[in-house]
Amino acid sequence: MKNIFKIAVVGVALVICSFTATAQKIAHVNLDSLITLMPESKVAQQSVQDYAKQLEMQVTAMQTELQTKYEAFQKDSPNMAPIVKDSKEKELNDLNQRITDFQQQAQADYQKKSTELSKPVYEKAKKAIDQVAKDNGYKYVLDTSTGLVLYSEPTDDIIGLVIKKLGITIPPASTTIAPPKK
Repeated sequence: MKNIFKIAVVGVALVICSFTATAQKIAHVNLDSLITLMPESKVAQQSVQDYAKQLEMQVTAMQTELQTKYEAFQKDSPNMAPIVKDSKEKELNDLNQRITDFQQQAQADYQKKSTELSKPVYEKAKKAIDQVAKDNGYKYVLDTSTGLVLYSEPTDDIIGLVIKKLGITIPPASTTIAPPKK
């Protein structure tokens, strides 16, 4: 009887150990919140805004030129020879097409510049998240900013640990981030 009891206890212990051994440690982080806290993000964002302003100023200058030429054309067209009038209309249409082409290219360039400047910020955040996950034994880290997690058991939010890893200091007024767990 004692042997059966010992075997049962050992069996239960083995089952409990196997469940514990296969348990996966899962954490989550709001990547968007983390990125906005990073100083590099603010610098990249300002650079992208400055670039957008440059493009906008160029479009405005081109549109002003078109408007000026159009007003002059409207004023002088009754007195123009048909061939001159056709030439001026073609010039206005060409300028309008150049503005449209420039706007399309500017949009593409803006997207490229934005991606180019934000990529190192995301890579730095990802590297810090990876290191925190490894240091704390997490097998999975979910990004809650994407909204793709429909259900999850309670997990550890590691944003505080990642902020600490990146050396970011949060001003006292915005203490919405949980302090790092030890």
